[in-house]
Amino acid sequence: MILSRCLRMTHSKSAGCGLSRTYLTLGHDFDRSFQSYISNSHDPYLNLSIEHHLLQKSKQSSKILFLYINRPCVVIGRNQNPWTEVNLSLLGDSSILGKGLKSIDLVRRRSGGGTVFHDGGNVNWTVISPSESFTRDKHAEMVTRALRRCGVHRSRVNERHDIVLDQGGSSTTKSWGPGDDTHHTPWQVDAERTVKVSGSAYKLTRGRALHHGTALLDSPNLKFIHDILTAPGRKYIDSKGVASVSSPVANIGLDNDEFVERVQQEFWSMYQQEPSPIEVVGESWLEDGELRKGYEELMSLEWTYLQTPRFSIDYKTERLEARLEAKNGRIEEVQINADCNELYKSVMSQSSIQGLKVHEMHDWSEIIRRSAAAPSQREELERLAVWLRKMLPSHQQ
Repeated sequence: MILSRCLRMTHSKSAGCGLSRTYLTLGHDFDRSFQSYISNSHDPYLNLSIEHHLLQKSKQSSKILFLYINRPCVVIGRNQNPWTEVNLSLLGDSSILGKGLKSIDLVRRRSGGGTVFHDGGNVNWTVISPSESFTRDKHAEMVTRALRRCGVHRSRVNERHDIVLDQGGSSTTKSWGPGDDTHHTPWQVDAERTVKVSGSAYKLTRGRALHHGTALLDSPNLKFIHDILTAPGRKYIDSKGVASVSSPVANIGLDNDEFVERVQQEFWSMYQQEPSPIEVVGESWLEDGELRKGYEELMSLEWTYLQTPRFSIDYKTERLEARLEAKNGRIEEVQINADCNELYKSVMSQSSIQGLKVHEMHDWSEIIRRSAAAPSQREELERLAVWLRKMLPSHQQ
C-alpha cells in the first residue's frame, strides 16, 4: 500500500545550521530514486516502524537516508535474549535518569545485531539501498566522513564495522580529514585505546539492504549505560540468541543538528546527487493501517519477550541443583535435584505451569508452593525462588 500524497508541505531551516526541511502531514509514494527523511517524533516504536515501512515500500533501486532521535530506551536485536542483555529491574527505576522520567522503554527491533541505549544525545542513522551494491562498511564510512567534516578526525571504521575514536598519540603531523582512509587514523598507534561511538545492525530482504547505526554525540546518561546493559543473569544463562560484544563507549561531543547536516551532505555526495530538503515525518504516518499494525506489534510484550530464543538457566549449591528451560519466552521445564540424590520435577513442567511467560513471573515462589519437594528442602527452594526473581526479573517489576 502506498500512502497518499501529502496534504500540506511547509519549508523551514533548522536553527543554527543550513538544513532545509520539508514538513509532511502525510506520507507519499516511494518511487523516487533518492529520498531523505528525519523524524520529529522521539517514540522508538514509531521510528523503527517508519524505518521498516520505508524498507518494505520503497522502490528496489532507490537509496534512502532516515535520521531520528529516540527518548531514553534500550533496543535489543531481533535474535537476542533480554535477560542476558539488559538489567530489566533498572528500566522501571525513575531515579536512574533523573527527574521527569518514569521508565525506560525496552524495544526489540526487526534487525539483528547487539543491544544499544538511545536518548536525546544519540542520533540514529539509517540507509536503505539495493542489496547488490551493499557492503557492511559502505555507510559507516559515509558517517565517518561526516564526522571528520565536523572536526572529529580521530574517527574510523574498525574491523567489526563499528565507528570508534582512537585515543593514542599521533604518529604523524599530517592533517587527517574526510578524504583520507576511513579505516585508519594517525592516532591508532595504541590500538587498545579506542572508544566506540557508533554501532551498526543490518537487515537484508527482497533485494533491499537496511543498515542502521547509532551516533553517541552528547548523551547525559553515559554513566548509567554500563549498569543498564549489564544483566545479572548473563553468566548463568545458556542462550541460543546472539550475545552483544561489550566495548568502552564515549560521547563524540557534537551538536545533533551539525551531525544531521553533515550526514545528509555526505549521503548526497556519495551518490553524486544534488541535495534536496530533508522530509520531516512523524505521528501522521500512523494513519497508514499497515504501519500502525507493525507499530502495535513492536509495542506488544509478546513481541518483546516471546521472540526470545530458547535458553536455560542453572542454579547450584551444595544441597540443591536446579535447571529451568524456556522456549519462546515461556517456561518449558524446571528440574530440581535436591541433595544431589533425588530428582524432582516441579509441577512447573506439568500442564498447570508449563507454558507460563517468564516476563510475567512476579512470584517465583510458585516453585515452592507447587513443588513435590520434602518440607526439609523448602528453605533451600525459597532461596532458589529469590535468586530466580533477581536473575529473571519480570517486566518492570
